[in-house]
Amino acid sequence: MSSSTTSSSARRPHIVIIGCGFGGLEATRALQRAEVDITVIEKTNHHLFQPLLYQVATAGLAAPSIAAPVRVLFRHYPNVTTLLGEVSGIDPAARAVQLTDGLRIDYDHLIVAAGATHSYFGRDDWAVNAPGLKTLADAFDIRRRVLLSFEAAERESDPLRRRALLTFAVIGAGPTGVEMAGTMAEIARHTLSGEFRRIDPGSAEVLLIEGGSRVLQAMPEALSQKALVQLQKLGVEVRLDSRVTGIDATGLDIQLADGSSQRIDSHCIVWAAGVAASPLGRMLGDATGVEVDRAGRLKVESDLSLAGHPEISVVGDLAAAMSHVPGKEPRPVPGVSPGAKQMGRAAARNILARLAGRPTQAFRYADYGNLATIGRNSAVVDLATPLGPLRMSGRIAWQFWLFAHVYFLIGFRNRLVVLMDWASAYWSFQRYARVVADLPANEKRA
Repeated sequence: MSSSTTSSSARRPHIVIIGCGFGGLEATRALQRAEVDITVIEKTNHHLFQPLLYQVATAGLAAPSIAAPVRVLFRHYPNVTTLLGEVSGIDPAARAVQLTDGLRIDYDHLIVAAGATHSYFGRDDWAVNAPGLKTLADAFDIRRRVLLSFEAAERESDPLRRRALLTFAVIGAGPTGVEMAGTMAEIARHTLSGEFRRIDPGSAEVLLIEGGSRVLQAMPEALSQKALVQLQKLGVEVRLDSRVTGIDATGLDIQLADGSSQRIDSHCIVWAAGVAASPLGRMLGDATGVEVDRAGRLKVESDLSLAGHPEISVVGDLAAAMSHVPGKEPRPVPGVSPGAKQMGRAAARNILARLAGRPTQAFRYADYGNLATIGRNSAVVDLATPLGPLRMSGRIAWQFWLFAHVYFLIGFRNRLVVLMDWASAYWSFQRYARVVADLPANEKRA
């Protein structure tokens, strides 16, 4: 049974925002005091601080520490309505959004901030054996796989099968891959020390596999090299110029730079090699006739709207946006959280400008730099400052990374809890979020 919702008042424009990630959250915040009615549609009931999601996957933090219920975020703003649901279609001609449960929501202006998903470069069949990391469900799945690999190795008597159980492969050496690999090495060498009787967790092999010539390719080459050295000190084996050609339940196949092939037996593989825009991007592209790039992102106008549909704005990972700085050539906006936040605020400002009869402004991205943590006292930071780039590595970069992430967390409680958990982990080497709620049916044993 379907139902319909229209603008709540003829006097107040109705703005629908799809997604409450970084872009959607910032857009809602920028509009929540305006004389408009807002409906936020989110397929989960929480906003997720994705830069720390790997900490949940590696048992460093509990899920509530990096997530906040969407309804809590907007409870003091009566003009914001939150709906839990998934969008199945957008009708630009009728200015309506359709949800999978049949609900139809009309809008005057629409902001699409549906985010990104995993990209397996045409090999979606790899996903079952090499999960990516985008949601809390993904983090729980990876945490289960990591911890149960050690448990299975403790029971295994065959040395070859035990070796495969203690081999962990991370594919992709961007920030997520580097952070995952470094933390997995720390778990094996420090967190689990002394807890097993038949295996030595420290003997686990952590592989970081990258198809390119260096790790953290968005970083300057000098910082990339320092990150490589820090990874190796943690015990991570980095395989550069290695392209994955196959993944199955017992391992993966890679092609080396010289063209030869190698088989790696592993029962725990994590995919961090690619992202693609939400399928909603291609759906909206078909409905509006707007071009979509290879990653599924919509090519937006300078003010983040769609050509021919100024009432629709697209932000975050779903937008192939350019930064328009006066006097400079337009440059692509990177798919990072600061970009999504800035686009969300800019889209909101432009909607308010349209409602007031003012011209919209071209989007300008302020690049504050990049940072990635590698492990305990190990990180690399590349900051953009008015005096030029500021680059750090090692302990001082790790401290900067730590406090920057705590600062941007949502809510005082989350900041306090994360600081306490990290302080405890730093001094004790322990990770207390090592809980697996249940085994899948095919892994249960009598």
